[in-house]
Amino acid sequence: SRRNKRRSASAGRDTARTSRTAPSGGGQRPFNWREQDLLERERRLNRSAGFLRAARRDSQKRSAPSGIRSLSAAQTGGTIKVEEPITIKNLSAVSGVKVNDMIRFMVKAGHPLTGADTVIDAETATEIMLQYDIELDIIEQKTAEQQIVEQFEDRDMVDEQPRSPVVTILGHVDHGKTTLLDNIRNANVAEGEAGGITQATSAFRVPVKVGDAERTVTFIDTPGHEAFTEMRARGAQVTDVVVLVVAADDGVMPQTVESINHAKAAGVPIVVALNKVDKPEATDTNIQRILGQLAEHELNPVDWGGQTEVIRISALKGEGIQDLLEVLDYQAQLLELSADFGGAGEGTVIESQVEEGRGAVARVLIQQGLLEKGDFVAVGRAFGRVRDIVDDRGRRVKSAGPSTPVAISGINEVPDAGDRFYVVKSLKAAEAASQERKQDERERELATEKVTLDNIFQKLSESGRKELPLIVKADVQGSLETLRTTLSKIGSEEVVVVVKHAAVGGVNESDIALAEASGAIVVAFNVTAPAAARRAAEARKVDVRFYDVIYDLIDDVTRAAEGLLEPEVKLEVLGHAEVKEVFKISKVGAIAGCYVTDGTIERSAQIRVTRGDIVIEKNRKLDQLKRFKDDAKTVNAGQECGMRIDGYDDIKVGDVLECYRTKEVRRTLAGGVAK
Repeated sequence: SRRNKRRSASAGRDTARTSRTAPSGGGQRPFNWREQDLLERERRLNRSAGFLRAARRDSQKRSAPSGIRSLSAAQTGGTIKVEEPITIKNLSAVSGVKVNDMIRFMVKAGHPLTGADTVIDAETATEIMLQYDIELDIIEQKTAEQQIVEQFEDRDMVDEQPRSPVVTILGHVDHGKTTLLDNIRNANVAEGEAGGITQATSAFRVPVKVGDAERTVTFIDTPGHEAFTEMRARGAQVTDVVVLVVAADDGVMPQTVESINHAKAAGVPIVVALNKVDKPEATDTNIQRILGQLAEHELNPVDWGGQTEVIRISALKGEGIQDLLEVLDYQAQLLELSADFGGAGEGTVIESQVEEGRGAVARVLIQQGLLEKGDFVAVGRAFGRVRDIVDDRGRRVKSAGPSTPVAISGINEVPDAGDRFYVVKSLKAAEAASQERKQDERERELATEKVTLDNIFQKLSESGRKELPLIVKADVQGSLETLRTTLSKIGSEEVVVVVKHAAVGGVNESDIALAEASGAIVVAFNVTAPAAARRAAEARKVDVRFYDVIYDLIDDVTRAAEGLLEPEVKLEVLGHAEVKEVFKISKVGAIAGCYVTDGTIERSAQIRVTRGDIVIEKNRKLDQLKRFKDDAKTVNAGQECGMRIDGYDDIKVGDVLECYRTKEVRRTLAGGVAK
């Protein structure tokens, strides 16, 4: 019987094996699968499908643009960067959000749209991305000129070497400035210039032999300090040293003082050339008097223990010229001047004009790098390709380096003195910078705000300065000295009045130029301004004030200086209330049941909370003030009230609520407050 059972079990196993594997035939249905086998089969199929999906996803990532592949912000949220100008297409590329989804959102939100290439503003782009919990870090689009300037500011020094100093000669008319320049460059042109005044700006180089070494000094000859200041007002710093020419038979004159002030404002060292020492009037007594005048203007001579070099010369006879050149070379060594003698050139326009046969010509001073014939240049609002380069001796050259003055042609229009020039990679880049400069100038003209005594406080507070700069003009020396002394005493530890320049005579164009460059106000006592100066003041947005009573002038300046003082904040206590009970109301907060012990509690005033004589909260406002169930504007001493402090619920029984007001009081320079 055991043998029969074994046969029966074996037959059963064979039958089961046949039912799992036998295919259906002759139109009959297949054998039934066991449930366990079906579950296992489904698990394996699902695993296989997941593997295939992952493989497809990896393949898509590998073939997708890098912006989409690296940024999955649309799925996970986060922060992404996008550069302006922003279009639907590039926003989609960096975020992973579909173009159609963004277009659909914009249409619903009522934004104008023309397609995937539509440029959208930063606000709209931010609004779209917020729908996907994505924060945008928008990189502001830089102008073509900004890109050029940044490129040169961060320039790598290809070939840094010591460079020649650049010297500007300033001084009073007829003190021998032009004759000195004439002697230095050995060209007798001084007599041909009308009135002894230089008619045009020029720049030239001269060799200086110091021992066995021969170096070069570059001179800039301007028609006076106005052009010097013009360039500085435009942000151009081309001068390393100023030579101040003073006549030994005349001394420090009004234009000498103006020149000193202009040089000081530019922050460059001054070397004094004491000219005409060969004249009989140039006695030792007279020279000592002039040295004293210089010392009064903070130019202490080396002979007196100061730091200002005073070189005695005769420009007409050529005496002392070599000594002057050696001192200038020594100054250059102290300044440790250097520049890049390789890489793209950059510099400043000294002057410009239209020449027959050459068109617009700019005389420029190269300050860094090399300028070569054929270079593309951006020159302020002008641009072009350098057609030719002419040096200071009239020779055509193929290239020029730092501290070299040259004249270039090939630009489309005449630039302004003080404009920067840059060598760029293409004419397109130069033209783009030019167009942006023109647009910027138009916008600036519309937006330029006039600097006046009324708004100078705002301007100075924005810049963080606490000084009131003035240019003072008066009818006689006595009035001028009184004003200079009195105005210089106006001030305190926080504010000081700075007299940038003071002189006898009417307000002239030089005063306007200096005022514009230094942000000063012109105050004039008993003098007028010619039409040209008035037009210049209007064009340059310079405030000129005229007075015929000296005390009115002083009072106005005092008030303007006081306007620079931070106001004093005074606290006025209105009353006190003691907290007797605290009611906690859901969705409302803490209500303090109070008794007014003194003064008045006002609904519109401020509240501070004291606990045990210690202030624990201040600068709070009352959200509610009630007497019984009625709203109240004020509650007087001896009355009870309910108070709800806006945004503050940590009130306890026994706290004292102090009601107060603050007010700003204008301070005076005397240390008190204005009445």
